[in-house]
Amino acid sequence: MGLRHVELSDRILGGWLGRVAGNMLGKPVERGDYWSRERIDRYLRRTGAFPLRDYLPPPPSDTEPGEFDLRPEWPQCVRGRIHGSCRDDDVDYSILGLHLLEAHGFGFTTEQVGDMWLRRLPYLQTFTAERIAYRNLANGLKPPLTASHQNPYQEWVGALIRADVFGWTSPGDPARAAALARRDAVLSHQGNGVHGAMWAAALIAAAFTAGGPREAVAASLGQIPPNSRLARTVRATAALYDAGAAWPENLAELERATEGLHWIHAVPNAGVITAGLLYGGGDFTETVTLTVRGGQDTDSCGATAGSVAGVLCGASGIPGQWTAPLGDRVRSAVLGFDNARISELAARTARLAATA
Repeated sequence: MGLRHVELSDRILGGWLGRVAGNMLGKPVERGDYWSRERIDRYLRRTGAFPLRDYLPPPPSDTEPGEFDLRPEWPQCVRGRIHGSCRDDDVDYSILGLHLLEAHGFGFTTEQVGDMWLRRLPYLQTFTAERIAYRNLANGLKPPLTASHQNPYQEWVGALIRADVFGWTSPGDPARAAALARRDAVLSHQGNGVHGAMWAAALIAAAFTAGGPREAVAASLGQIPPNSRLARTVRATAALYDAGAAWPENLAELERATEGLHWIHAVPNAGVITAGLLYGGGDFTETVTLTVRGGQDTDSCGATAGSVAGVLCGASGIPGQWTAPLGDRVRSAVLGFDNARISELAARTARLAATA
């Protein structure tokens, strides 16, 4: 099913805005080994913000030392203090992916992804698997060795957060989106790290034409190996939702099933995103707030869930408390893109999608 240009543009802008807003929402509490679901909800109750319907509030003035250890960037990411977005890798890679497609088209190679990193992305603004791959590139290694050589993070969430642009430019075509995301992901990831990127790209592409989040999740599962741990985790989360389990019960089962995996690993984060989307029911606010309250890598999960929810409802369907504070501006470490207009990035993405 094709989308009219105006609707396609609104959906893509919704994806961009949703990604930036979801990232900002989760950023102050991004540390899954400390910010558990219980601690996040305790913070919300302590600040009078439960149930969450807006960006996180600032900590109360009488907070005890060590009571709530927010990330250092929190003063720029809490309600009432947001004036444009903070810089974050969860958004940098969407920008870099857009530039990649504009420079090389949809036939880009994994080697060209690596070259783009070296030319446009500062080394110290990369983390975990991406930093290892960057170092391997600088030392002369080629893909796929860049992903496997001395890289203990190859199944973490990094490639998943890079996948959005491949979904935004493949509206209604999850297979194409997954194939593009895989070509990008193998620079730095293997196994479930690659499957996470393919899944996220397919999920976003499916959201353009799906009847709702449940249908989009089902379509995304068709693009990754069914016996992979990531696919089994997403299916289990969806099955509990279908059976009528409450959101806290579903998240508790996810935590049991993924015990021992790092909070930045792709598998538990895919489960949190899935639960946020399903229980959010297509409502943008409910989706991003439930996802961030789910813990793990909160800013990455909030960003991906926000992207999917933004595509589902379009920019016109995102409540103003999420978009107005952003001021249509995004900070970025990507060379040449700092303080770019979100609307301009979305328009450039829409032009690419129209040629797909």
